[in-house]
Amino acid sequence: MTEYKPEDYIKYRFGRALETVEEVKTHIDNKFWNTAINRLYYACFYAVGALLVQHKIEASTHAGIRQKFGEHFSSKSQSV
Repeated sequence: MTEYKPEDYIKYRFGRALETVEEVKTHIDNKFWNTAINRLYYACFYAVGALLVQHKIEASTHAGIRQKFGEHFSSKSQSV
C-alpha cells in the first residue's frame, strides 16, 4: 500500500479544483448555469479541503469541511 504525504493530497486537491474551474468555462459557454454553479461550488470545496490539510485542520465530512473553514478562515468568526 502506498503512503501518501499531506503535500500529495494538497497538490491533488488544488489540481482538482483548477481542473474543475476549467470545466466550468465549457458549462458557461453552453449556458448550463446550474451545472456551472455546482461545479464552482465543488472547485471551492476541493480547494478548501486542501487548505485545511495545509493548516493541519482535520475534518472528515462534507459538513465538517464547511464548518472548519468558517471556524478558521471566515472573517465573521474571527475576533477583532
